[in-house]
Amino acid sequence: MRRSSSLLSRLAGAAAGVVLAAAAVLTVALPAQAATLTQVTGFGSNPGNLAMYAYRPDGLPANAPAVVLLHGCTQNASGYFTNSGWQKYADLWKFALIVPQQASANNSSSCFNWFQTGDTTRGQGEALSIKQMVDYAKTNYGVDAGRIYVSGLSAGAAMSAVMLATYPDVFAAGSVIAGLPYRCATDTTSAYSCMNPGVDKTPAQWGDLVRNAYSGYTGPRPRVVIWHGTSDTTVAPLNAVESRDQWTNVLGVSQTPTSTASLPAGTSLEVYGNDQVRLYRVSGMGHGTPVDPGSATDQCGTATAYFLDTICSTYRDALFFGLDGGTSPSPTPTASPTPSPTSSPVCVTASNYAHVSAGRAYQSGGYAYALGSNQRMGLYNTFYMTTLKQTGPSYWVIGC
Repeated sequence: MRRSSSLLSRLAGAAAGVVLAAAAVLTVALPAQAATLTQVTGFGSNPGNLAMYAYRPDGLPANAPAVVLLHGCTQNASGYFTNSGWQKYADLWKFALIVPQQASANNSSSCFNWFQTGDTTRGQGEALSIKQMVDYAKTNYGVDAGRIYVSGLSAGAAMSAVMLATYPDVFAAGSVIAGLPYRCATDTTSAYSCMNPGVDKTPAQWGDLVRNAYSGYTGPRPRVVIWHGTSDTTVAPLNAVESRDQWTNVLGVSQTPTSTASLPAGTSLEVYGNDQVRLYRVSGMGHGTPVDPGSATDQCGTATAYFLDTICSTYRDALFFGLDGGTSPSPTPTASPTPSPTSSPVCVTASNYAHVSAGRAYQSGGYAYALGSNQRMGLYNTFYMTTLKQTGPSYWVIGC
């Protein structure tokens, strides 16, 4: 009986060993956990009392770019990250996302306080908290200090303008979606009048507000892209024009566009200077971030409250920022000078995919279209080759 008990004990022990060994094999075989949006604490003194969230896609290389995303009122970091489409391109092109979140204790509607001088001044409040998040990412994620960008919606867009104005030494470019010019308002009362009907100032007056945000700064200024729906009744479309006036003045370019283009979903594009400022107007769109749900490269996002099914603004901003790994984020390749009446035309033969990636064309419905002329070039892929000729700034035609 004792022998049987001993045998049973040994068999039980052996079985347990097999189970543990199998469990160990299964543990080793399980895939690594996928990247997720994660809250980060201890990123700085945080005078603005904001929360920091970050997303680092699997395989993020050293010296990768980073984009700061600023949500709108009543939104939070997770919702903006999930619905805006930025995760898709962070995974595709390998860059980090920094997503600040407002606290209801700071603002009852969870709006960033773009109208409070204590939060919109260099070295103070919410502006400094966001800058500290960028500093944390530089130190801990190894992101490229020369390729930091910012984008936001509504109050977040106004805060995006704040960051571009107060920290031009930190940001290379930014996107203002349904937002307002920097320092349009300095208190709650003026914030409402800025939002609607808007405030009209001269380009120089707007420009001085930005220049005074970092007095004495003589370094390079960030490039700026502006998005606005023509039927926005929350933040009047006048603000897009005033933002255009502000940033063209700061960057020293004319308020007359150097080129225009018609894009899908009733979207018009105006390019200013040497692609230093862009203004997208989305016909009939209300207040929100333009998205275009779908699986194509130029489609993104989820259609829901304040994410409006029109065109994927995130895709075009990512290209404007140069996040696709191309050598030039502008519609006109930097290696090719704008042709003058006495110079030879610039001709480029490449795949339709390469043309779109370089900004000489755009993609819609599986086809590529020449930027400016909107001529259909054929299927959007790496096999279909097209020769494009540049006939003006941001204007390409088929043939040479």
